[in-house]
Amino acid sequence: MNELEQMYQEIILDAACERHGAGVLDEPAGESFQVNPTCGDQVTMQVSIDDGKIALAWDGHGCSISQASISIMSELVEGKTVEEFDQLYRTFRHMMDGQGAAISDEDADLLEDASAFQGVSKFPMRIKCALLGWMALRDATDQALE
Repeated sequence: MNELEQMYQEIILDAACERHGAGVLDEPAGESFQVNPTCGDQVTMQVSIDDGKIALAWDGHGCSISQASISIMSELVEGKTVEEFDQLYRTFRHMMDGQGAAISDEDADLLEDASAFQGVSKFPMRIKCALLGWMALRDATDQALE
């Protein structure tokens, strides 16, 4: 394992333990339950949008990839606008669809620690783990905007 892959692995393992954003919202405007039937990962994502800014909370369990992805995403998205989240979602999704292809420096800067999941995109069975929380947040945000 090269030095960059080792650093990414450490970021993922640390984020899985920290569980940024875990909890519940008092009055969510949108809520989404998502499950990955392949491995059993689960997440319930709650969202509220106040003054155009996203507040989120989640509860779930699963592998270190899904939990780390949700934790990093939560930290990255909290307080952002829906438009900013849309850009982050599209960029993360594009990276996951890239099958391990290098991403631009601009995308890496935008995604911050979420760019650590670039290596995960080489493994089709793990892509769903990394996308679980992002898809839940997308669904909950769409509900909140209805």
